Amino acid sequence: MKILMIGTQRSGSNLLRLMINQAPDIAAPHPPHILERFAPLLPAYGDLAQERNFLRLVDDVVRMVEVNPVPWGVSFDRADIRNRCRDNSLVAIFGAVMDRMAEAQGKPDWMCKSLANVHFLAEIERYFGEDARYLYLYRDGRDVCLSFMKAVVGEKTAFHIGRQWHQEQQLALKCGKSVPAAQYMALSYESLTGDPEPSLRKLCAWLGIEFKPEMLDFHNSDEAGRTAASGKMWENVRKPVMAGNSRKWLQGMAQDQIIDFESVAGDSLTALGYPLEFVGKTCPARSYDAAALAALDAENKRLKAAAREELSAEDAAARKPQEELLAAIRNRTQLAA
Repeated sequence: MKILMIGTQRSGSNLLRLMINQAPDIAAPHPPHILERFAPLLPAYGDLAQERNFLRLVDDVVRMVEVNPVPWGVSFDRADIRNRCRDNSLVAIFGAVMDRMAEAQGKPDWMCKSLANVHFLAEIERYFGEDARYLYLYRDGRDVCLSFMKAVVGEKTAFHIGRQWHQEQQLALKCGKSVPAAQYMALSYESLTGDPEPSLRKLCAWLGIEFKPEMLDFHNSDEAGRTAASGKMWENVRKPVMAGNSRKWLQGMAQDQIIDFESVAGDSLTALGYPLEFVGKTCPARSYDAAALAALDAENKRLKAAAREELSAEDAAARKPQEELLAAIRNRTQLAA
């Protein structure tokens, strides 16, 4: 069983993957975001039907896993990974790496918590077929927005975050309509944190596994310890479920920001059962002309740069190996071109 978590980051995916990692049969590591990071680079590798090109991609993907900020503690043989691939594709390498990781942990199944996999569903469905399970984890987009505004990663204006969040919710909802019902489950962050045990029991029943009380004790697990030790951005995984960690956007976001978010993501908020606060009640949805979009783009760029400058030395060190590897790959492919 291959479990793909889909949706948008800052929605509780690390919390949920640590819970599921406590299951005896499911390995859920911290992800190196293989599909998200390598899909844009694929054209530079040339025709993957040529073995030399495919082996280079295999090596680069494995190197990315080997420098993941939260170590997997798994050794990889490149030839073994290549032989596990049923075709010469990035998703095949992704599957082979995940299979090897689960095998090393003595578990038959795995879960990938890289929510950006929602952008690669067609390829995932093609390769994994009925073995795939799609776990759509969603959260009030305004809380997601507030979290991104405080994080080093991601977009930074309510407009940009709302636009991305809306797109990804629509992709996840579409997945639920296109795959067999048994392969798809939607779970809200609010239900998971508000009443964890019933939510986990429902999830376990869908996966066909037994609920284990240890899932609620995730914060004391070895994996939580390794994750927390790898950077300040993950230190909360050492804490129990934070039941009151919702609707913080009411105090944390300015009215203008909420209106921007609801203007571009209102349809998805409504579809998921989150009432709008302003748009359609006290004001109409905003429209954005070219000048407004240019100003928002400039502000988003400025805020992202500022967030990067505030990155702690500890977190910068955790990210540096993967960033240097990606930079080297890009430089190599540019030189080849």
